[in-house]
Amino acid sequence: MYGMIHRALQCFSQDTYGDGLWQKAVADAGVPSPEFEAMLTYPDQQLDDVLNALAARLDKTPAQLCEDLGAYLVTHARMEPVRRLLRFGGATFEDFVLSLDDLHDRVKLALPDLHLPRLEVDVHSQSAFSILVNSEREGFGAVLLGILRALADDYGALAVLEHGRAAKDGLMREKITAEVFEADFTSGRGFGLVTTDIVR
Repeated sequence: MYGMIHRALQCFSQDTYGDGLWQKAVADAGVPSPEFEAMLTYPDQQLDDVLNALAARLDKTPAQLCEDLGAYLVTHARMEPVRRLLRFGGATFEDFVLSLDDLHDRVKLALPDLHLPRLEVDVHSQSAFSILVNSEREGFGAVLLGILRALADDYGALAVLEHGRAAKDGLMREKITAEVFEADFTSGRGFGLVTTDIVR
């Protein structure tokens, strides 16, 4: 697995809880180095071990921690480039949700070795959607839930999102349901095609 996912977890932990807790969690997990490089590859098990160790240190479930990570990717100043990249998915929150069908292919064009699961968006009405996460690995659905909740606020939409599971081809998959009650509930955060204040 590309280290950018490991690196995102590292940055989230250090920015939110401090480097000391991160160092302890990595030691608990038995991982030799607390530093991950985004473009190197690491065993999937290392990510699972560090995530579980960090969750235990924080007295949270891994799913809760993954959701917090998803929100961090949108809301923290260090992650402004990620937030901007996501906002290009649509002019409204509903447009962004509909664009998730294409997220896997768009990421593959830029990072062919980054294995993100395919997402299937079902439209139940103009304001109700469900997103199926086609992955045997648990956790991405919770990260996506955090991203969606943060982006709903970012767009200024009033939305209710829930994380659950659904069967597909005889296997259980993570599933997110989203219902938008008001698209322009607040003014949201500013967004333009050009910015000069990205945090480096």
